[in-house]
Amino acid sequence: MARIHSTAATATAIIAGVSAINNGLAVTPPMGWNNWNAFGCDVSEELLLTTSDQILGLGLRDLGYDYVVLDDCWQDVNGRDKNGKLQPELSKFPNGLRSISDHLHSQGFKYGMYSSAGEMTCARFAGSLDHEVDDANSFAEWGVDMLKYDSCYHMGRVGTPSVSFNRFKTMSDALRATGSNILLNLCNWGEDLVHTWGMSISNSWRVTGDIYDSFTRPDDLCGCNQVSPGDVNCIAPGTHCSVLFIVNKVAPFADRSIPGGWSDLDMLEVGQGGMTDEEYKAHFALWAGLKSPLFLGNDLRDMPAKAFTIINNPAIIALSQDPHGRSMTRVRRDTDVAKDEWGVGETHVWAGHLQNGDQAVIMVNFGGQDADMEVSLAEIFIPFGPGGAAPHNKFDWAVHDLWAHRMPESTAESVLAAPSVAERAALLKKANWYNATEIPYAQGLRDEDPRLFGEKVGVVKAGGVLKQKVKSHAATVLRLRRIAKDGEKFKGKSIDRVAKDEL
Repeated sequence: MARIHSTAATATAIIAGVSAINNGLAVTPPMGWNNWNAFGCDVSEELLLTTSDQILGLGLRDLGYDYVVLDDCWQDVNGRDKNGKLQPELSKFPNGLRSISDHLHSQGFKYGMYSSAGEMTCARFAGSLDHEVDDANSFAEWGVDMLKYDSCYHMGRVGTPSVSFNRFKTMSDALRATGSNILLNLCNWGEDLVHTWGMSISNSWRVTGDIYDSFTRPDDLCGCNQVSPGDVNCIAPGTHCSVLFIVNKVAPFADRSIPGGWSDLDMLEVGQGGMTDEEYKAHFALWAGLKSPLFLGNDLRDMPAKAFTIINNPAIIALSQDPHGRSMTRVRRDTDVAKDEWGVGETHVWAGHLQNGDQAVIMVNFGGQDADMEVSLAEIFIPFGPGGAAPHNKFDWAVHDLWAHRMPESTAESVLAAPSVAERAALLKKANWYNATEIPYAQGLRDEDPRLFGEKVGVVKAGGVLKQKVKSHAATVLRLRRIAKDGEKFKGKSIDRVAKDEL
């Protein structure tokens, strides 16, 4: 036990002393909504404000979704004014951008905006390259809390880590110089090994090309499909990247995220309509477990009830917001499985340590048939020692299903159909739904709030094997909880279970 406690204490001390860019932001992965996936350039003041009303009314802000982000295409088509300042398109934003941030702030939201570290944005509006100071000052004047900073039309200033680092660092420095504490989300698609330097200047960094609404389908526009998706030197990240491609790409460096700085797997596609319910559940759980920022990308004003019951599951969100702040990593990948319609077939097991000593496990089947999957405790705990050397293998573990208490679809339909915020709030209260504004996730986990722990469905004995039947294109999401041995004491007290920092 002394060895285990020492290891955990050291890890805790390291994490406590490291906070990436060290600006106090994004201590856990940021959450919110971004318009791009559902609306592209069809943006307006009305869209942002009606969506913020919906996030608030559905209780999503109180689950942690507190950033509302305006993506590309917000600018006047004529570009900068005579003083070199960016200007919003007044037909879309008749009251200006400061009024939007003021309104969002009054609702308890944070306001995000977009630009590009290039001469143009990806939609070919004016970019911020060589205008960083002016643009940072504009963002601060508009009350911006987050900047999504893209990499289109970079004028050739790419190709080595130092060149890309310096290009993005210019904006990072300019934002800091404004005196406003603005979260910086780099969107350079994983180029120039951003996972090795992004945390020095930003709070999150994209690691692949743009996602699209597919679980496994390859697409030539996701340029690295022709090489190993684990190749960190891929030079054509592109767009139309599937969920499978993105997780394969990040697997070799999934452990680079730390509190204050997160690998960004791109925005969520849940509710867009291109995947099945099981695929969306797996997509959402993987993004939560891998500690990607969780930014909803669908039209929340017209959302299927099933999609609502995915994005509002507090037991899954608690994986994202766990104070330990470390991503799950892949401990097993098998490719000798039945192929799906796109010729893809593989299964993964991802595992990760949580603050209270629990272990998260996601078993995901990207193959074409249901699979009987299994993984030993030795593999699940391999980060603590290979070959079964991890002391965790000596204990029994209770297995909890984190989808077990998913909101009933009928309840979700009632909440979505309720005509007023008050009626929606009453329905959520009746359902005893989690509210992270009232009880932050760290507190809820510490207090063993049952809404964050799913349902116990079994036990894995010491040195044993976890077995699950996983549907095709689906995932099983589990939380393993250590069971104390008879008569065991923790810090001098008899306990039923140990799940603290001694592991």
